[in-house]
Amino acid sequence: MNQSGMSAAATYRPARRVTRLSAYSKHADSYEQRTGAFQSYRRTVVEALPVRPGQVVLDVGSGTGLCSGLLQEKVGPQGGVVSIEESPEMAAVARERIASEGWRNVTVVEAPAEDAQIAVTADAALFCAVHDILQSPGALRNVMARLRPGAWVAAGGGKWAAPWLVGVNLQARVLHAPYVRSFDGFDRPWRHLEQLIEDVQIRELGLGSGYIVTGHAPPRSPS
Repeated sequence: MNQSGMSAAATYRPARRVTRLSAYSKHADSYEQRTGAFQSYRRTVVEALPVRPGQVVLDVGSGTGLCSGLLQEKVGPQGGVVSIEESPEMAAVARERIASEGWRNVTVVEAPAEDAQIAVTADAALFCAVHDILQSPGALRNVMARLRPGAWVAAGGGKWAAPWLVGVNLQARVLHAPYVRSFDGFDRPWRHLEQLIEDVQIRELGLGSGYIVTGHAPPRSPS
């Protein structure tokens, strides 16, 4: 691993209380089964992130680790994945997955993305199906502050299709309602992120009901 301070047992627990969604708490054990149909989409989002073996990636809103494993394959044993997850129940499932798979270079940081104490400078960040985090400028600033200049960023998830595609949007609402606190910004979920990255590329999927956004962190301003 090319960064220090990464221990698979590392945990930071948030002090503040937040609105809890049952999909991320009492249903955490069945999250993989409930969202299994989307694993191919998760893989597509991960593939859009151009990371190399030996690099360190932040998996923001990592849930039970369904993307963390895909990222671990990309960075290899000399790289590392820092999984940031707010839900204690989801984080617990992720730790079980890490232990069973023997991923010694995957760390779980249990905290809201706004407050997470990230002990590395990372080469890339992934935001996969984390609409609420993407709507939080504070969360994005905290993550971006831990990326090296030029680090790659990829985000993907659901969005509203064109207004006349009523059936598509009804289906999107049903699919995503258990996993978002608010649909605010669902027409353009990357609206805050695109202000923080350069060379933004946007690709829409599923008749406009999904997206993948990529870009990279800008160079740091001279002090």
